[in-house]
Amino acid sequence: MDGSFRIGRIFGIPILIHYTFLLIIPLFAWIIGSQIVPTIQIISQIYGVEVDTTLLAAGYLPYLLGAAVALGLFAGVLIHELAHSLVARRNGIRINSITLLIFGGIASMDEGIPDPRSELPMALVGPVASLVVGLISSGLVYVTPRFIGDPAMAGVFIFLFGYLGLLNIILFAFNLLPAFPMDGGRVFRAWLAQRMPLPRATKIAADVGKGFAVIFAIIGILDLNPLLLLIAFFIYIGAGQETVAVKYSVLLRDIRVGTMMSKPVMTVEPTLPVTKVVELMYATKHLGFPVVEHNVLIGMVTVADVQKGSPIDRDAMQVRDVMSRDVIAVTPETPVTDVLRIMSVKDIGRVPVIENGALVGIVTRTDILKVVELRDI
Repeated sequence: MDGSFRIGRIFGIPILIHYTFLLIIPLFAWIIGSQIVPTIQIISQIYGVEVDTTLLAAGYLPYLLGAAVALGLFAGVLIHELAHSLVARRNGIRINSITLLIFGGIASMDEGIPDPRSELPMALVGPVASLVVGLISSGLVYVTPRFIGDPAMAGVFIFLFGYLGLLNIILFAFNLLPAFPMDGGRVFRAWLAQRMPLPRATKIAADVGKGFAVIFAIIGILDLNPLLLLIAFFIYIGAGQETVAVKYSVLLRDIRVGTMMSKPVMTVEPTLPVTKVVELMYATKHLGFPVVEHNVLIGMVTVADVQKGSPIDRDAMQVRDVMSRDVIAVTPETPVTDVLRIMSVKDIGRVPVIENGALVGIVTRTDILKVVELRDI
């Protein structure tokens, strides 16, 4: 995901942090720190324990505790996503990475067409992991005074464990709402998919998710809560994207690249002037061409490649000066769904097709969309 950087691996899964995650830590620190007194009262009432506030309200400690709670919450989110990922991997699904974002975490996986039988436990295990973390943290609230004799220091840890316990239990309950594509929505979709075709089940679950998104947005506006508005936005967009993704996966199922690729392929040489490539694009309405030298594919040149250079310098430039050399190619036997996934992840619009070392065709987004329209008739 763009804007993310890797911090390590857990169980062989790359863990990434998005830059928005770094923005939310100081914000949470300020919000939690500035509301520490009423929060202490809530924790004391819910857990039925006395909380010594001697250290809790001293100096900058409330804001440091706010940062600690924020980090603890995202550690819980990481455990939540790891639970999803490990169950998915056990079901043969490849896990690409886990990314921590401003609104939680996302596990990137090559799921393909969802299987209701595996999706149900995979969706449930995340909220269950959050519940377990919440219950353990809540249990530590009662254990802490026995191991820490100083009431003031014990108060600090009771606050931390109590806050994290409540947050993770809330995370458990929130994720079980049938607001697709959240976990509860996926559980709902898996239940529906056992009774009707997957695309229809996905559309119903997505419509319910969009309904929740509208409710969240209204509450966010009335309550002036930007985080709730952001969650509503991602739920609404995510529900729509998931519907389209499942529709494409089902319609393109069992279709191989060789049956729908464009051929013969118009290619260009690396020595062709860039100005000639632009003229060729205008003439053919193609936005990219494979670059071939001695019958070997060595690159791709697209509109984006041409636009990287200055218009003033184009007269003196050749294709070899602007082309992309890291070419992703597929074979005629590659499933079209895999090509679509490559296009989405790499943000490219065309993929060359190679057979026995020779360029035999090319597949574009337009080619795939035409097949989808025809199969949807």
